[in-house]
Amino acid sequence: MRNNFFILVHIVEVFKIRGVEHIMNNLPIIALDFDSSEAVDTFLDQFDEPLFVKIGMELFYQTGPQLIASIKARGHDIFLDLKLHDIPNTVGKAMEGLSKLNVDLVNVHAAGGTEMMTRALEGLKKHNQNIKIVAVTQLTSTTETMLRNEQNIQSSIEDAVLNYAHLAKTSGLDGVVCSPLESALLTGELGKNFLKVTPGIRPANTHLDDQKRITTPEEAKQLGSTHIVVGRPITKSNNPVASYHKIKESWLS
Repeated sequence: MRNNFFILVHIVEVFKIRGVEHIMNNLPIIALDFDSSEAVDTFLDQFDEPLFVKIGMELFYQTGPQLIASIKARGHDIFLDLKLHDIPNTVGKAMEGLSKLNVDLVNVHAAGGTEMMTRALEGLKKHNQNIKIVAVTQLTSTTETMLRNEQNIQSSIEDAVLNYAHLAKTSGLDGVVCSPLESALLTGELGKNFLKVTPGIRPANTHLDDQKRITTPEEAKQLGSTHIVVGRPITKSNNPVASYHKIKESWLS
């Protein structure tokens, strides 16, 4: 009964952008970390409710845009997670192409700079005003040691993420991808309506895999995340539907 309540009550966040009211649902985003459309279909066939799913590079590069149409036909929202990062003209043209696809959320790397992000936004809006765009700040697999020794960024992770988030907002983007651990800081600096899409979500007592900066769904909510992305705790579960409902209830309650 309680699960039915959460299915029926679709919690949404309403944002006003350029005078138009847009709605993006607040369901946990399921990372479809599969390598074929057949595996995706097998997984999605287990669910009888609208979902918010993420298509990443692994899946998109092997299946192409046709998978998006197939998933949309099931009634699901889509985060196309390709993390574009190139010269401004290339990213702008690429986003113009992606804007023709029926997706709800896309992203770029903030490290590409403000001109690249601005051109990405311009390209995206040519064909679809409703798609949200966020910028990746630092991957949740990045540690402080990696930041300093490999990226040669000598600030803290929090300061590096905040800097990229400011650049994203200046460029007109809707928000960022960050760790839940930075959500409170970004909310305080950039406001609660600035999207904070947070991977690195693990229910208590589950494997961390290759994630370093993580929280539980409940902690992510308390810290100010607007959206959470969860993959293997659902897709690798012996009972994906039950695992999803447990995470959804803890996130939305």
